[in-house]
Formats: sequence, structure tokens, C-alpha cells
Amino acid sequence: MSSLERLRRDPRVARLETALASHRAVEANDPEPKKAAVAILIRLGDGDEPEIFFIQRAIYEGDPWSGQIAFPGGRIEPQDASLIDTAIRETFEETAIDLTASGHLLGALDDLSPQTRHLPPIVVRPFVFLMPEPPATELSSEVAECFWVPLSVLLDRSVWRDTTVQARGIEMSRFAFHHQGYVVWGMTERILSGLLKLF
Repeated sequence: MSSLERLRRDPRVARLETALASHRAVEANDPEPKKAAVAILIRLGDGDEPEIFFIQRAIYEGDPWSGQIAFPGGRIEPQDASLIDTAIRETFEETAIDLTASGHLLGALDDLSPQTRHLPPIVVRPFVFLMPEPPATELSSEVAECFWVPLSVLLDRSVWRDTTVQARGIEMSRFAFHHQGYVVWGMTERILSGLLKLF
């Protein structure tokens, strides 16, 4: 049995695939904000446990998402024919993972925008990929770290809680996922929570 077949046979992944097959992503119809896309990558980890891929963005002065945990991705560029092309290009640029060669697209989640006026106006579309045999990563200067988190850990509600976070010098309370010192909050948390509901 291939790695892809083993991954798709996991009952949680099978539920996700079924849900995305019938899901029509809600697309933002506001033409003003810039468009962006991210890639949610799912692989088989130890003991054939599905895992989800995260990056930590490098710290840059003036970057509103500096140092935050995220999914690989970024803004659409003129050479991108579509947002799926954006997700594929940005993932390769940031991690050297070639989704055209090793990814299996399941579908897209609903478009999201930041919930605070302190962040630039942007619309993000998340795309979900199965990665039966992900290649080794080579991180760009835009990425400080990357890591995989087992699905069972993400589904454990005891590691989700209200958390005090800071962005652009502003302190706020946000619902967040905690894992080995990493804190997932903001738009990444909202994307992740929407994904987990489909499992």
C-alpha cells in the first residue's frame, strides 16, 4: 500500500477528504484587499499518525506577522495564474517543498481576513494538501523554523486556551493553541480551527 493510500485510509483524513469534496469555499467578494494563499500540509508521522505542518516566520522590523506561527504562503504575485499557484509558489520559496511534485490537493477552506484594524487589509485562502512523502525542507530567510504537529495533539482541547499575546506593541487576549512553547493564534488559529472541525 502506498503512503498516499495509507494516509487516505485514516478515518479522520477520510472524513476531511469527504468534507472538502463537497465543500464550496466561501470566496471574499471585496476587490479592495490584497489576496493571499496558504498551504496546509498533512503527512503521516510516527505510527502512521497524521501530522500538520507549521512554520515560524522570521523576525523582521515592520512585518506585522513577524515571528508568528503560520502556514507557508503569501500574497499573490503577477506571475500567479490563480491563488492555488500562489500557495504552491510561496510554499516552495519558503520551504523548498514542491507541491506540484509531492502534494495531493484536497480542496480549499473559506477565505479569511484579519479581525483587527491594526493589520493590513488582506484576504487569505487556505488550500489543503496531503503529503504522502514530503521532501526535506530548506528554509528561506523568511522562515525561522518549521515543525509538524500530530493531529491527536491538535484535537486535544486541553492545549487550547485564552492567551495574552502582543502584536505591534498592542497587548490583547486571544484564543490560542499551545505546543512545545509555540503559540498559534490570530488568523492561523482561525484557519486551523476551521480545518479541525472538518475532521
